[in-house]
Amino acid sequence: MPERFEVGMPDGVRLHVETTGPVDAPVTAVLLHGWTLDGRSWHRQLDALTSSFGDSVRVVTYDARGHGRSSCMALPTATLAQLGDDLAAVLDAVAPSGRVVLVGHSMGGMTIMEYAHRHREHFAARTAGLVFVSTTAEGHTHTVYGLSPRIARLIRLAETTGAGVLARCGSWRAPRALLNALQPSIRWMLFGDRCDPSDIRLVTSAVARASLRSIGGFRASIGAQHRLDTLAALAHLPAAALVGDRDRLTPPPCAESIAAVLPATELTVCPGAGHMLMMERPIEVNAALTGVLGRVLAAPPPGPGPSAARPRHGQVVGAVAAGR
Repeated sequence: MPERFEVGMPDGVRLHVETTGPVDAPVTAVLLHGWTLDGRSWHRQLDALTSSFGDSVRVVTYDARGHGRSSCMALPTATLAQLGDDLAAVLDAVAPSGRVVLVGHSMGGMTIMEYAHRHREHFAARTAGLVFVSTTAEGHTHTVYGLSPRIARLIRLAETTGAGVLARCGSWRAPRALLNALQPSIRWMLFGDRCDPSDIRLVTSAVARASLRSIGGFRASIGAQHRLDTLAALAHLPAAALVGDRDRLTPPPCAESIAAVLPATELTVCPGAGHMLMMERPIEVNAALTGVLGRVLAAPPPGPGPSAARPRHGQVVGAVAAGR
């Protein structure tokens, strides 16, 4: 069973964290979910990693601020920059020493890039490998929803306007009945040719947990981020990037641009798959994770350095009951 607890941020936000594996494992894998989702989106990876690596890898998932079981936040902190700061704080609180492999889906991948940009020394001291799943380093540059550019511009205008309205709705959450009615739209937007009904239910449940402020508030930051220059400085790290060729939100050019600035990155394009690769193509995603983790474990550990420093930012503030 995973250990569940909360980590407090300096601004009072409490992040729900779950960990599996020993604290002193040689490598910690941190799995970051996408926009409007939560840590449960990685459920098909957790068992696979435990089966493959046993006590050699500790696995950490957490719900981003305003998502899942984490608390809501002030609107000005609904930015990727803040998520990058939160990741640094979580690492300090939960895995203050040892090597780390960072795995990000969609907004989670963008969070990793922001962490690398804003905390360069911290990132360099801790990070030993990267996996990017259905994400981008170029904001909405390539996002056309699988439609003509003209229609895509209209959709983006409507989406941006709606996001501004939702951002002002505070900690309220979308009614479950409304989300159930929108399931066909969710399925079209997020999934490819095939979709397990249980995956739609899980995604709908995750969106129902996200505050309207987070659903609307993060949209501007996500659309504007550009971090290819930041990634170019990380070419020495073992890395993998995956994308579905039916992904309407972060289509193949997004992953291709990441691979172009990280030449050693293993790029996997999954035919017929959409945006939710860890659910739609768990075999391919698990293979990428185990590949990067295997390379990190096979490399000699670095000598003593900043990675052994005391935690600086986050603070574990309490255990969470298993049934919460």
